[in-house]
Amino acid sequence: MTCPQNLETRAIHVKKTWGKRCNVLLFMSSVSNSSFPTIGLNVSEGRQHLAAKESGAFKYVFEHYRDKADWFLKADDDTYVILENLRYFLKDYKTSDPIYFGHHFKTHSKQEYFSGGAGYVLSREALTRFGTKGNDLKLCRKDGAGSDLATGQCMAKVGVKIVNSSDALSRSRFHCFEPAYHLFGNYPDWYYTYDANGPRQGMESISNYAISFHYVNPKLMHVMDLFIYHIQPYGIQLTE
Repeated sequence: MTCPQNLETRAIHVKKTWGKRCNVLLFMSSVSNSSFPTIGLNVSEGRQHLAAKESGAFKYVFEHYRDKADWFLKADDDTYVILENLRYFLKDYKTSDPIYFGHHFKTHSKQEYFSGGAGYVLSREALTRFGTKGNDLKLCRKDGAGSDLATGQCMAKVGVKIVNSSDALSRSRFHCFEPAYHLFGNYPDWYYTYDANGPRQGMESISNYAISFHYVNPKLMHVMDLFIYHIQPYGIQLTE
C-alpha cells in the first residue's frame, strides 16, 4: 500500500529490499503509474479513505491474482518483511482454510483484528470470502479511517478466523514498530490499550523467525537487508 508522493521516498526502497523476494509484488495507490508501476484504485488519498483503499486493493487482487498465489500479504510502504520466515511459518497451514495472521489487536469492545502496519497475510480461501462476500455493505463498510479494524470486522463477518502467530515460546513474529522499540519497550500509550497479548520487550520477546516490522524508514530497510542477508557470524550456530 502506497501513494503517489511516497513512490520515490518509500516504495522504491521496498522494491530494492524485501519486495524483490516476493513471488508477486504489487504496489497499490490512488493513481496508476505505468513506469513504477502502481495500480490506481480510483480512491481518494487520506486517512479517512484508508478502508476504501484497502478494500479496493483486496478486490483487485481477488479479481486478478487469486489463482496466482497461495497466500496474500498486505503491507505498507514502511513495513519490512522477512519473506523466508513468512514462508516457513505458513508451511504448516492450509491455504484452503479461511484464516489470516498478523499482530493481534483488540478494541475496548474486544473486537479482534490485526495491526495494518505490521502487515497481515490471508489464505486463498480468506481472500475468496473477502472478495465474494465483502461487497455486502451490511457486512463490510467500504470507507473511513481504521482500515485494519474495518478489515478485521469484515473478516469476522465472512467467517475468516484469526490465528495466533506467536512461536512455541510465545514470542512475536509480526511487529508494529521497528526493532528498537520492541527491544527497549519505548511504546506509545495507545499500544498498551490495543495490544491483545500485552506489550513485551527485550530480545527474548522477539521470535528468531520474526516476520515483519513497521515504521521502518528507507535507510533502516537497507541496514536490515545488510545484517539479515549479507553479514554472517562465522562459526556461530544460531539457536531456535
